[in-house]
Order: sequence, then C-alpha cells, then structure tokens
Amino acid sequence: MGELVATDFVTWFESQHGKLDTENVGIVNIPGQGRGAVALQDIPEDHILFTIPRDLTLSTRTSSLPSLLGKSWKEYRLHEGWAGLILCMMWEESRGSDSKWSGYLATLPTKFDTPMFWDEEDLKELQGTAVVDKIGRDDAERDYYEKLVPAMKTRPDLFPEDKLPAFFSLERYHVMGSRILSRSFHVEPWKGEHTDDQDEQGEDEAANTSAMDIDHNEREGDTGEPASPRRPKHDEEREDPSDVAMVPMADMLNARFESENAKLFYEERELRMVSTKPIKAGEQIWNTYGDPPNSDLLRRYGHVDLVPLRPPLSGMGNPGDVVEVRADLVVSVISPKVKYDLQERVDWWLEEADDDVFVLHTDCDLPEEFVSFARLLLLPKDEWEKTAKKSKVPKPKVDHAVLAVAADVVEKRLKEYPTTIEEDEELLAPECIEQLSLNRKHAIIVRLGEKRILQGALNKVRAKLAAIKGTGKKRGRDEERRGEGKKLRKQ
Repeated sequence: MGELVATDFVTWFESQHGKLDTENVGIVNIPGQGRGAVALQDIPEDHILFTIPRDLTLSTRTSSLPSLLGKSWKEYRLHEGWAGLILCMMWEESRGSDSKWSGYLATLPTKFDTPMFWDEEDLKELQGTAVVDKIGRDDAERDYYEKLVPAMKTRPDLFPEDKLPAFFSLERYHVMGSRILSRSFHVEPWKGEHTDDQDEQGEDEAANTSAMDIDHNEREGDTGEPASPRRPKHDEEREDPSDVAMVPMADMLNARFESENAKLFYEERELRMVSTKPIKAGEQIWNTYGDPPNSDLLRRYGHVDLVPLRPPLSGMGNPGDVVEVRADLVVSVISPKVKYDLQERVDWWLEEADDDVFVLHTDCDLPEEFVSFARLLLLPKDEWEKTAKKSKVPKPKVDHAVLAVAADVVEKRLKEYPTTIEEDEELLAPECIEQLSLNRKHAIIVRLGEKRILQGALNKVRAKLAAIKGTGKKRGRDEERRGEGKKLRKQ
C-alpha cells in the first residue's frame, strides 16, 4: 500500500462538510493509474466510505456564474452542451481562494493521455476505429469561439483582461473539457427540488424531471455514473446539461472492467459512496464506468482495460469491446449485386429504424438490425413494396444471401484498418511492446480489439455458409439416390 497523499485535498473536503472515513479509506498514488482510493483495513459490505453535500458538487446549478451573467447565459447558449460548465470551472479557478472549490480544482489533472491531445501521427494509428470520429475537437473549439469568447467580452468585470491568458485560453478550455469528460457524474436534482429551467417547462413536466426515489433504509436507487460526452443522438436530446457535475472525492476512485466494489447513491441533501461488497485491507476501491469498450475508455479517460477475454475470443482484451459497421458499407456491398436503386430503401430504413451504424460485440454475432437491413436491401421489388406499406422492418432471418453479404461487409470493414491482426499482435509481443509510446500502444490495443471481433464474426459467418453448402450437397446426393431407386423399381 502506498503512502497517503492528497492530505490538503482531504482537509479542504472536510472543511466543506464532506465526510471521509479516514480510518478505512486512504488516497494513495497507484502505479500507472494516478491517485486512487484503497481500503486501510477490511471494509464490510454496505459501509459508507464518504459523503458529499449536494452543494459541494460543481455544476451550472451550484456555481453562481449563471445567475451573475443573467440573460446572457442563454443569449450565448451557455445552457446547451458542456460550454456552460466549462466556463463555470474556468471562472471558479480564476477566483483562487475566493472560490469554494479552490481546494478541489487544484487537485485535478492538467495533462491527459486522451486522443484530444494527440498529434497527427498518433491519431493515424486509430484509423478505422470508433474513436476517430468521436473526438470532437472541432465542435468543441467552435463552441469556445462562438459561445464563450463573446460572452466573456460582455463582462470584463467577471473576466478581467489580465486573467484571460492564464485562465480562459483555448488550452484551458480543452483541459476543463477533458476534466469533465473523464471525471464528471450525472447528478439530477432531488425530487421536488426547484431549478430555474423548470420555470419554462411547466408544472407537469417539471414534476417528472427527477427520478431519484431512494429507499433510505436499503440505499437502493440510481447511481451517479460518469457523464458521456458523445452519446447516441436520442440520448443527447434527453440529457440535461445542468445534470452534469464534478463530484469531489467521488472522482478519486478508479474503475476497471467488472471490478466495482463501491457505488454512489443519491440522497436528498448528500451523495454517499457505499461499499457494495466486502473489501480487504490493501485492496483498491473501484467505482464503475459501466464497463465501456476500450475505444470509449481511451477517448474519455486515456487508458484501456486488459483482462482475459471470453469465448469465442481468447487472449487479453476488453470483454466490453464493440466494433461499429456503417450502413453505407452494407449498401456499397449490395449495390453491385442488384439492378435497382437502393436509395429509397435506405431512406425508408432511416425513417423507420433510425440505425445507420450496426454494433458487433465480443460474442461476434451479427446484430439483428444488420440482418434486417441487409434483407431489406435484398428484397425483390414486390416484397419491398409490401414491406414499405406495412411500415415494418423485415424479420432478422439469416439465410445464405444475408451471410454472403455479411462476409463481404466484414472483410471490407477489416481493410479499413492500417494493419492486420497478426501485425498488431506482433507489435504487442513482449519483445516489442516496450519500444512503443503509450499513445501508440493504446491505439494498437483498441484497433486489435475491434479487429478480433470482426474476425470472430467472419469465422462464424463462414462456418454457417459452409454448413448451408454442406446441407445442399447432402440434399443433392439424397435426391440422386431417390432418383436411382425409382429407376430400379421401374425396371
């Protein structure tokens, strides 16, 4: 067990009415992971590790900046996305000891291993992965120049010119955004708690904006899980940016695939981190990220998970890995095989199913949505017209035609990576891995995990195609025998 660190932070935390069980929980430096929490002695299940007052969480609800900006807050669309919280964090940091969060902000990291900060050479190593299109650097910088900069110019009293370079630069903006990305939680208002946004929602809608009915005796309820920056579109539309909060002490806990032994519970006036199973002295206290794939772990937190994989895969990797296959890749494979235009069917699919990306998991099975989409594109004209009238997507029935398409799609998807599975495995071999930079090693692990899923799916598809072919041959031989038998009987 390492030496206890972050004593100044713990002192600040307790001065702000946070409570840490210092007899059982210690903050230490953990090799390769930074700071983390460990058990100082055996901790039983359902033990309160620490509590955080709700007003100690840092969000656009708890910072005074939105009210100080008044109408400008919404005029410059700071209530949309993360721009407002980033500005709050920059402003609170600029206030130094005048900010109640000064002791917390001083402990947060200033350097990150996430792809947001990689150079072009390192980013090339991620070609083909789900990471590249989700980094969002251009969108983030657009928000900085279109929202934050104009808003700050209107209030030099809040954003003095002499403080702009040190606290409100584009570089600090990216640092704060990465802190949110890697450390924030969703903290919804307690049921019945009033928020300014509810004034515009109406009484009925406002009554449904929080869903944290906690059983205080059983400590059951929703947990605060790390906020995700790039959710599927329908989730983004539902997310209330004011629910995204920095939670001092809770973000000290690290996470690893299926290692969770503590959980954050919401209560009316505070948040409580509670052990969910016995923790032995010296063991690390783990929260959960929800077991995301390595592509998301790298993009959000700058690390990857390596644990034993489950069949049909083998070796070390992340059992939560996924690989995305775009719908346009399926279209490109089927289009040369048919004599009709596919655009009408694609448009209909997007309207009915709203899926333009199909996700394969480590079980290596074809997603049902993929099968339905392929079948839709392969339907004869009359069947397509019937399907369109019914407004019901085809059933995900796998047949030879769908399997043949799937094999071509997966092979084409594998070619989008700059290397093969064998080349990546060689790069990660013990005699080679030490020569890799951290960024390149992480990129190889991410793309190898995706390629293994694709190869596993291809193996399954080919096995099914071979089985169908074998069944066809057997049927043909049986028919020949029956035909010969008839001839003999006639003689």
